[in-house]
Amino acid sequence: MNEVGHGRFSFRPMLWPTLLTAAMLPVLLVLGFWQLERLEWKRDLIATMTERLAADPIMLPAPEEWASLDAAAIEYTRVALTGRFQHAQELHYFTQNESGAPGYAVITPLVLANAPDAVVLVDRGFVPVAMKDRMTRLATESDDEVSLVGVLRTPQPRGLFDGADDPIRNVWMVRDPVVMGTYLGLGRVAPFIIEAEAASASGAWPKAGRTRVDLPNNHLDYALTWFGLSVVLIAIYLIYHRSQGRLGRPKG
Repeated sequence: MNEVGHGRFSFRPMLWPTLLTAAMLPVLLVLGFWQLERLEWKRDLIATMTERLAADPIMLPAPEEWASLDAAAIEYTRVALTGRFQHAQELHYFTQNESGAPGYAVITPLVLANAPDAVVLVDRGFVPVAMKDRMTRLATESDDEVSLVGVLRTPQPRGLFDGADDPIRNVWMVRDPVVMGTYLGLGRVAPFIIEAEAASASGAWPKAGRTRVDLPNNHLDYALTWFGLSVVLIAIYLIYHRSQGRLGRPKG
């Protein structure tokens, strides 16, 4: 009978390891579940992009609707528009092509044919650094009225690591139609940008059709990492207590 007590499992938690584990474990778990939520969001976004980019284009939202338009609700929708490019006012957004080579997206104001006081900024496509100067590609410009199809994109929010715009050198780090339109002194500017499709290009450069459904989706890997760290933390906590004789069956 006096051997029964010796066979009883015991656990005597230590104060500081327990407090530290209790503080860290919920953080790791929250990060894991947050990544699972991001996973579902990214899957929905990719599905929406794929569906909208495969649909027939609709007419561009009328200028009268711009003030109340929720551009995010219709992002990646293909739209058709007609107007005249103001090539002398083109802007250069610093970016990279599919291969990672640096260059610029040429963003040009388009005055709408059915609303001469309304302007849409159109991302006409990518040019390498050597072709930043529009004089190198004048043959692709036209002063005639053009009709094109493009993909509606929302303004780009400025992140912590985005550099400052340099309007003097015409180098922009963020695609924000309001900021760009204000700098150009334009009147009524659409609260979105249109990315021209490849079929709408008038020449080899700028290279249009930059919209891609190739968003990275590593959120499941991130979630498994955070959950894995949670398991490791618990294991270390238990192993440490066992090494200190505070977990397990007493020796005797």
